[in-house]
Amino acid sequence: MERIWLKHYPPGVPADIDTTQYPSLVDLFEESFRKFRDRKAFICMDKAITYGELDELSAAFGAYLQNKGLKKGARVAVMMPNVLQYPVATTAVLRAGFTVVNVNPLYTPRELEHQLKNSGAEAIVVLENFASTVEQVVAKTPVKHVIVATMGDMLGFKGLIVNFVVRRVKKMVPAFNLPQAVPFNDVIAAGRKMQLVKPVIGPDDVAFLQYTGGTTGVSKGATLLHRNIVANVLQNDAWLQPALQLLPNVEQIFIVCALPLYHIFALTACFLLAVRAGGVNLLIPNPRDMKSFVKELKKYQVNSFPAVNTLYNGLLHAPGIEQVDFSKLKISNGGGMAVQRPVAEAWNKLTGCGIAEGYGLSETSPVLTCNPATIEGFTGTIGLPLPSTYISIRDDAGNEVPLGQPGEICAQGPQVMSGYWNMPDETAMVMTADGFFRTGDIGVMNPDGSVRIVDRKKDMILVSGFNVYPNEIEEVIATHPGVLECAVVGVSDARSSEAVKAFVVKKDPNVTAEEIIEFCRTQLTNYKVPKMIEFRTELPKTNVGKILRRQLRDEKKGQAAA
Repeated sequence: MERIWLKHYPPGVPADIDTTQYPSLVDLFEESFRKFRDRKAFICMDKAITYGELDELSAAFGAYLQNKGLKKGARVAVMMPNVLQYPVATTAVLRAGFTVVNVNPLYTPRELEHQLKNSGAEAIVVLENFASTVEQVVAKTPVKHVIVATMGDMLGFKGLIVNFVVRRVKKMVPAFNLPQAVPFNDVIAAGRKMQLVKPVIGPDDVAFLQYTGGTTGVSKGATLLHRNIVANVLQNDAWLQPALQLLPNVEQIFIVCALPLYHIFALTACFLLAVRAGGVNLLIPNPRDMKSFVKELKKYQVNSFPAVNTLYNGLLHAPGIEQVDFSKLKISNGGGMAVQRPVAEAWNKLTGCGIAEGYGLSETSPVLTCNPATIEGFTGTIGLPLPSTYISIRDDAGNEVPLGQPGEICAQGPQVMSGYWNMPDETAMVMTADGFFRTGDIGVMNPDGSVRIVDRKKDMILVSGFNVYPNEIEEVIATHPGVLECAVVGVSDARSSEAVKAFVVKKDPNVTAEEIIEFCRTQLTNYKVPKMIEFRTELPKTNVGKILRRQLRDEKKGQAAA
């Protein structure tokens, strides 16, 4: 197929990348250990580790795991927020020849049990705050080895507890009883006396099992091979080069990592991309604590800031944000959910850096498309396909639709997963006969090859036979000066099959539902205008900050059934 977007690429960005540059992520790591040994690699709560220290610590940790009898390809779960032990453990698992199973530390016991069983994880590394969850399910899983990282570790987390508050953890460190658990520091100490045996790791070995959120049913593990992740790191690196050229006097790129590292966005766009470039990641364990977040930002001059729309919006309303020095910020990447125009414009005004919206999924390592990193205005698109990436917009029968017509976004490229872990039937459902991955998102391709997201296929609302896409309505409501954030879902309606309902968090306490509905009437055709407005003090979100429309829909269904 013709890649019409190539003629619109920024100068210097190649049409394709060399996917054979690194046989595995381990080769990428070891190159950076040699080149950037004395540079800081990660900073968290004023404590830093260098690339040299990451090399030594991960080698010790990996040697310990090998000494426990785990065979090449064994799955090791990592259940931690953004703390320094995360990159140490993850790098160690990969260097030892094993597979990382990223686990959301806020999982309930049910969710954790499913993921550990499905992945066949034989070991888990967990921060002590969340070890009680492991305790409740470990006996029902294949896990034989539990390693617990604590706040008092050698890596310097004195006082990290202070603002580490999450809803599901009632106490700062819930009591747990895991007699087989080994402290993180003891693992490092023991591993230093052992030798890491360097396994043969090739491009087709499994690097990560990245579990999806389960929006289409049971959570599935996207099987990401070393070559998938390496490809996406190199694709992103090539795409960002024009923006990096604007930092001629910056020896080391400084990345804000507020998104959780167990999520594919931060894993690639923060952790691995920085390692490739010899950059440093500022780890933010709890970005919802805006006061502490802003305090951290004031200490540094940051160059790159990947985030989701809700995080940008939260910072824009955080006290003291105007005192942060953003003069060296040259890259602001938006992903995970749609970037809204008012948020993008306000961020650009505050920082002088536009938000380059991109798009991807866990199944695609994750980035498929992106706007140029040097963007200044708001395009309303998710940008152009990255180097070596093919995007095709197709109908339900798998036929490509004409330019400008909506259809399912389908993708092919070296970053696309090999399939869902142990789920061949689920894999077959998302792959076309000619090898394209069906994303489940509805989009339109413009004449220049850029893509505009219309909405999630399953989020589409059917009003009297008309397709209504929540993104469009949310974008309009978000421009109302009295609205902080919003979410739109479809609810059952006897007359029109479904009706549009909006959940709104107020910025202005005096704003009324009638005001918002009338505001929408001025900008939307009648069948798209919300029939109902429900005010909330907050909206349910994933730990990345993506608003959970599904949870809002399920709430309404449950109430209707009652």
